[in-house]
Amino acid sequence: MILPIRNFLRFRADSEEKKFRKAIAHIIGARPSNARVYQLAFRHTSASKETAIKGFKESNERLEYLGDAVLGMVIAEFLFKKFPYKDEGFLTEIRSRIVNRETLNGISRKLGLDKLIEYDGSRGRIMPARTSMYGDALEALVGAIYLDKGFQFTRRFILKELLGHYDLDSLINNNLNYKSKLIEWAQREGKKIDFLIISEKGNNHFREFIAQVMVSGEEFATGSGYSKKKAEQSAAEKACELLEIKPTDS
Repeated sequence: MILPIRNFLRFRADSEEKKFRKAIAHIIGARPSNARVYQLAFRHTSASKETAIKGFKESNERLEYLGDAVLGMVIAEFLFKKFPYKDEGFLTEIRSRIVNRETLNGISRKLGLDKLIEYDGSRGRIMPARTSMYGDALEALVGAIYLDKGFQFTRRFILKELLGHYDLDSLINNNLNYKSKLIEWAQREGKKIDFLIISEKGNNHFREFIAQVMVSGEEFATGSGYSKKKAEQSAAEKACELLEIKPTDS
């Protein structure tokens, strides 16, 4: 029996919907009650869609905003209870390392979110490796879980599924500010350090910066990142490797 084209398309849509629901259930550990909010969580702004409200396009940006707040609050509470004798500066620094965009990008890919993101109207399209899109989608997912399952469920998901990817001891003991380390080295050695942004590429959604470290006026190392700050840190990290400066050195 040959299905009419309309029925065939509906069957294919239902099949994709089931696959999507199954993927979400695998990631969050429960069946989604509202699949649409999760679909929205993976719709990048480049694939935003017109709504009934004139001039408003739907993407995951609002969910990202919500998820960022929920994630930050849960991590803040976790650190507050785990380190009762640490000051505000310590707690703020460790929280910023946990929610670091590049770290969230990595966790997002480990969870398989990169396979669900709707980018530029096409699922499954190859995306730039250096982009905040993965981490943004992870925060949007947290926002979607919060709306669908409530705070307590979301809190458990963050503490179990996200924090499980971190080595807290390593995170606390390592000073990840390579730029500061490099500047400290230069001061000890009587060298002059300069950071230059030598090029930019990409578009508004994916802009990559290339930074160069100059040591006493000579080109020394380069690095890249999706922000000028990240590019400079990347270049500083390469310089520290070449100079054999360890991150934990004081």
